[in-house]
Amino acid sequence: MVPAVKTADLQPQFAPPGTEFYSAKRGDSVGSVARQYLKRTSYLTSTELAEAIRRTNNRSGNNLKSGEHVIIPGILSAPIVEKTIPVAKDFEVRAIYLTGVMAGSDHGIRIIKHWREVGGNAVVFDIKDSDGSVNIPFDHPLAGRQHVYIRDVPKFARFLHSQGMHAIARIAIFRDQRLVEAHPELAVKSHRTGQAWRENGKLVWTDTSNPKVQEYNIALAKYVADLGVDEIQFDYVRFPAEGDQKDAAFYFQTEHPTWHRSDVITDFLKHAYAELHPKGVLLSLDVFGVMAWQRPVDLSHTGQDIVGMAKYCDVLSPMIYPSHFFGMDGIAHPGDAPEHFIGESMDRFKLITKDSNAIIRPWLQAFRWRTKTYSPEYIETQVRVAKEKGGVGFLFWNAGNDYSKPYAAMPVMKAAKEKKYFRGDEMPGVAAVPATTASAGSGGQ
Repeated sequence: MVPAVKTADLQPQFAPPGTEFYSAKRGDSVGSVARQYLKRTSYLTSTELAEAIRRTNNRSGNNLKSGEHVIIPGILSAPIVEKTIPVAKDFEVRAIYLTGVMAGSDHGIRIIKHWREVGGNAVVFDIKDSDGSVNIPFDHPLAGRQHVYIRDVPKFARFLHSQGMHAIARIAIFRDQRLVEAHPELAVKSHRTGQAWRENGKLVWTDTSNPKVQEYNIALAKYVADLGVDEIQFDYVRFPAEGDQKDAAFYFQTEHPTWHRSDVITDFLKHAYAELHPKGVLLSLDVFGVMAWQRPVDLSHTGQDIVGMAKYCDVLSPMIYPSHFFGMDGIAHPGDAPEHFIGESMDRFKLITKDSNAIIRPWLQAFRWRTKTYSPEYIETQVRVAKEKGGVGFLFWNAGNDYSKPYAAMPVMKAAKEKKYFRGDEMPGVAAVPATTASAGSGGQ
């Protein structure tokens, strides 16, 4: 940390190393100056930088007088360039999911530090969510106007690495509301009207087989892979599963009339994996948990042929949330049967991927929807059964990023004998962080 310096009325002659002088203008505040300088500093958020400015300048207020000289700490000599930290595909990931908004916020930084403190070693964060919003600066003709919440991905990746975290960048692929609203020519077409097809009245699906759509998503994934993340995760790698399926018309039906939807998905992944694998990142795929049952209706709608998909990825992440298996296996309240549905799902996924090299790393339920038994013990049951059935690591999903139950469960699982819940893998060169020191240090430095 830069020593506190008492600013003088006259312009100082030089700035200490790693700092810069700023002469305040009328209307400036510590907060506005922090937002102005954030991109040029090692700090992750403007709030964090504002606190550092106050500390460095030995001041407590927010207002600045016109002409007042302020020392800005943490100035970078050049933009951060972060490198991927390669890990084996069977590296045991223990992750939570963060939205782009959360990942780029002070609250998100606190969540990440706390997750590390209780024994986590990875974070999944949104690059592009299913509404199509891209959370990072990305220059592409189809990208459109962006809501940039993660302004500097290399800086964020470096922060995750500094915390001993594996950085997983999630990209929702073919469900892209923003793209089809801006470019309806890229949407699924309606046989009946010739216009954009809607899923239950909603205009949200791109044509999975359209080459422009595929190229856009691969371009985004390649760009992010070069920014220091360790893994690219594809979600919504499928066709629409609901709505009037007979009315839906796709590009491939004309260009490749003998193909099925599953051929489109497998061909897309073959190209994507060939582009991403040389970059040193892992490629993981989120798939419907119900696909393990291999019902013809599910395959014909989604195109998620697990056997074919497993050939062109490193990790398969089935979404095996117990509450989502309604109507399955004759169980009236599946959300309260985690042992059955985690176990049955894992058995089935292991069986149908036995001839591939893909690792099974499941998404587990970290929310109370359709269950009366959600608790730390519920979390523990899912993790234990997934491991017993051959899963390697786990991902916790909560759309609101509330991980109070996993926070409570992790220390219990970490302390269990014979590594009952997880092995405890850590990133290369990183030791397990004791709880007493996990929150030490300033994010972004």
